[in-house]
Amino acid sequence: MTDIVRKDSNQRLSRIVIHGETVYLAGVTSSAAGGIAEQTRDVLAKIDGYLAQAGTDKSRLLSVQIWLKDIDRDFAGMNAVWAEWAPSQAMPARATCEAKLAAPELLVEIIVTAARRPGFVSGPVSES
Repeated sequence: MTDIVRKDSNQRLSRIVIHGETVYLAGVTSSAAGGIAEQTRDVLAKIDGYLAQAGTDKSRLLSVQIWLKDIDRDFAGMNAVWAEWAPSQAMPARATCEAKLAAPELLVEIIVTAARRPGFVSGPVSES
């Protein structure tokens, strides 16, 4: 077993890092146009894909950090989409904050930590 596996890496970050039985995702933002509901759905769909690449899924979430551009305006809309997506019997620890995001059109960024599914076999130390 490799100590640390890094996937989808560039000069600044690795999109996915696996250490032992824990999966860390870098902050995920939306590439979809639209409001908070559309952007949140897009981010959560991307998270589903990254978790699958790491050998896990949203039922194994441990911790989630949600960053909103405008918490007063977008908290309820983001939460409505979150409630449709998040497994009701496996809610992670979660924090939601307001932050200045990397680009003016971004409304939400989500950072995830999850446990791998039992029996997952890791790949090479680094994949780009």
